[in-house]
Amino acid sequence: MAEEREFGWDDEIENDNEFQILPDGDYNFTVTGFERGRHNGSAKLPPCNKAIITLNVADGKGNQGTIKHNLFLHTKTEGMLCAFFTAIGQRKHGEKCRMNWSAVVGATGRCKIGIHEYTSTKTGEVLKSNEIKKFYEPTGIQAEPTQSPASSFTPGSF
Repeated sequence: MAEEREFGWDDEIENDNEFQILPDGDYNFTVTGFERGRHNGSAKLPPCNKAIITLNVADGKGNQGTIKHNLFLHTKTEGMLCAFFTAIGQRKHGEKCRMNWSAVVGATGRCKIGIHEYTSTKTGEVLKSNEIKKFYEPTGIQAEPTQSPASSFTPGSF
């Protein structure tokens, strides 16, 4: 793979980077970007704030890419917000949590990616894009250690 670098204003370019659809599956992700935005409203969801997160994803089998995902700050989508903050370790399942947006970039987790088909309103052609179907709870979380007594008692010893 060629080394990444910044282009100068007069550099030559040649590599067409075609957009690739990732296959359905489970992927590890790292949050690489976060922007605050506003959803103007739709048939399914009224106007509300939204977080636009950028995720670098990889499935460990050579499939990797970048996905932008909207997290809508509305009670109708509270389940997805909870799942996201649980996936990145800011929340435990079933607990309340204050969304700490300043700690989102750099966070890691696991998600399920699917393929979304839609019809272009401009051209009428059927297009595809990747979408996050689900965020997973972290696995292998160790239970909090139980408290052991400060001193141990051995019968018969003083």
